[in-house]
Amino acid sequence: MREIILKYVLQSAILKGGKPHPKGVMGKIMADHPHLRGRAKEVYNLILEVSKEVESMSLEEQRRMLEEIAPEMLTEEGGERKRELALRNVRGNVVMRFAPNPSGPLHLGHSRAAVLNDYFVKKYGGKFILRLEDTDPKRVLPEAYEMIEEDLEWLNIEVGEKVIQSERMEIYYHHCERLIEMGHAYVCQCDPEEFRRLKNQGIPCRCRERSVEENLELWERMLDNSLEGAVVRLKTDIKHKNPSVRDFPIFRMEDTPHPRTGDRYIVYPLMNFSVPVDDHLLGITHVLRGKDHIVNTEKQRYIFQYFQWEMPEYIHYGILKIEGTVLSTSKMYQGILKGEYRGWDDPRLGTLRALRRRGIRPEAIYRSMLEIGIKPADVKYSWENLYAINREIVDKDAKRFFFVENPKRLKVLGAEPKTVYLRMHPDRDLGTRELPFEGEVYISDDLEVNKMYRLMELCNIVVEKIEGDVVYARYHSEDFRILRRKRGKIIHWVPVKDAVKTVVVDTEGRERPGFAEKDFRKVDVDEIVQFERYGFARVDEKRENGELEIICYFAHK
Repeated sequence: MREIILKYVLQSAILKGGKPHPKGVMGKIMADHPHLRGRAKEVYNLILEVSKEVESMSLEEQRRMLEEIAPEMLTEEGGERKRELALRNVRGNVVMRFAPNPSGPLHLGHSRAAVLNDYFVKKYGGKFILRLEDTDPKRVLPEAYEMIEEDLEWLNIEVGEKVIQSERMEIYYHHCERLIEMGHAYVCQCDPEEFRRLKNQGIPCRCRERSVEENLELWERMLDNSLEGAVVRLKTDIKHKNPSVRDFPIFRMEDTPHPRTGDRYIVYPLMNFSVPVDDHLLGITHVLRGKDHIVNTEKQRYIFQYFQWEMPEYIHYGILKIEGTVLSTSKMYQGILKGEYRGWDDPRLGTLRALRRRGIRPEAIYRSMLEIGIKPADVKYSWENLYAINREIVDKDAKRFFFVENPKRLKVLGAEPKTVYLRMHPDRDLGTRELPFEGEVYISDDLEVNKMYRLMELCNIVVEKIEGDVVYARYHSEDFRILRRKRGKIIHWVPVKDAVKTVVVDTEGRERPGFAEKDFRKVDVDEIVQFERYGFARVDEKRENGELEIICYFAHK
């Protein structure tokens, strides 16, 4: 049974970029070997056990082993279901907008809207508008304007037009004045708590019945800062079933200087006013937004109706739940100011800059967001799916090296000196690595006395004793099949001679010091490599302080 399971687990691991999928393996085994269905629990427990063993191997080792025991299973290709994304009511070219607040660079959550808008603009033809919604001075980070454009460029998203809302204030003022003149908006000076109490009861406040002339006068006083604590409210259904829709505010006063316009303006539009005005004036045909904006869409519908404008096609998709990283721009910024994070590209953050520094390719993010699509159901973001796509992209170009972290010395007795020549890549001619073996190497694994191990691509050894951080072993053989019969473990190693000091920064920001083989010194900064049996990493920096030290950022297994 174990031999059967091993074949299917290896096949699954190879198709999934190195990590087997136990449930998928279970389904295939039950389908192909019905006689095992009566032992399902036993089979699944063994699948889990074998999966752990296989996952500890490199992708090349997995391929070699499957080729040895079941070469016919290497020919099966993993099927990928293609989803055709489409928009409703497309008439000619589309105009779509991506509208972040410039409070920081883009993070993974932003990329969904950016990617999907770009995809549809390219699919149907049209224009991608970047609209920077910066009408809340308290939430604007001056350098974010440029960072957002850089992030979009990295994602290979072409911006057809850039619009900055703080440069359109006079447009918003004009349209607010028109609404007041039409009797659809009024200046409210009520105490916020008092207005909330009345609103919740469906009772209009005293300000609602002011004449157009009075409201226009008060509006002018708001603009010249001679009126305090006032807002402009849109007249809606005061008995609306949702209290938040009842006479919601569309302008408020804010005396915080704006990073771009200083103290030139003190009255700012709220999102549910500036968004529909811009969507109309910019000719937006389709709007993608989360279903948490359904109420906002209902509010904005009033603006379109009052001006007799045609509404764009609004598509509300499910919430994308991204766990395991920091996405709050304000928390990130505070953490950076306090020194908790190294910067916007700290590996603990969910910014595109952090993912880029780790070696995640923009194509991987783009594809993962297209796979999620615009379905209305909430979705939990799969990091494993992102990593699988990224593996597929970088694997063909990533050179292979040995790396050991927290190194211990291993002295092998009875072994002849030799030089191992390994290919930089199993399938492509990217050069050859040279590993001289002279009996002493660095390892990172914890070994046990009297057990057999294999130094990858070199020989089998048996541990004789351990003294502190030094392990003593004796040469046993070179035949890989002996190790398999003994169920020994494969370990990677780095020759002590000419080892390169290497630090891998993990996804929690911790530095993992160790050594890489001598040919690692030839890598370039920004190159993505694969450390055998460890994972993919991006070369971030090469320091020369009398001795070469290479800093890498871990991407994923």
